[in-house]
Amino acid sequence: MLTPRDRGGLVTGGVYRATNGGAREVGTLHNSANMNHGTPLQVTARRPRGFTLIEIMITVAIVAILAAIALPSFLDSVRKSRRADAFTAITTVQQAQERWRGNKSEYATDAQLIRGISADPPGLGLSRATSSGYYTLVLSGSNSTGYAVVATFVADKSQAQDGVCKILGARIAGGNLTYGSGAAAVDFDAAIPDPGRCWAR
Repeated sequence: MLTPRDRGGLVTGGVYRATNGGAREVGTLHNSANMNHGTPLQVTARRPRGFTLIEIMITVAIVAILAAIALPSFLDSVRKSRRADAFTAITTVQQAQERWRGNKSEYATDAQLIRGISADPPGLGLSRATSSGYYTLVLSGSNSTGYAVVATFVADKSQAQDGVCKILGARIAGGNLTYGSGAAAVDFDAAIPDPGRCWAR
């Protein structure tokens, strides 16, 4: 039986290293005390270490915690951005009402909101649903000096979860414009008609 030195190798500190141009082989020598008695070399290779079940469970728990924190904030941001659907629709109604009032003695009523411009009698020719379908529009209190337009959330849409901003509205009264919001209704006469600052962009 060849010893490590006979095989062209060098034993240093219990580690066998090939020399004399032989193939490189590095490993831990076992039974080194018996090498001179012809004991064969035993080289142990390191096995790759994988993830333990505990490590995987910890990783999953961390991901779940981060998702629980981030998801509500993300959904709030989405709902806030979708309020623009109501803002745009209300602005469109305001512009149409001013054109209407320029030729009529009073602002258009709710019944005239969706009636065609060329109908008899005519109307504003607008849609009751907002362009993205998150709200429906209603006109109220129309007279010679003002009106109110309110955008109410659609029940099966995301804006139904928008807290105190679920309902958005604007009122013209005696030339004064007031914006309001609410969870169940808009109180334009309240000290703070937009308590959730839903109109802040």
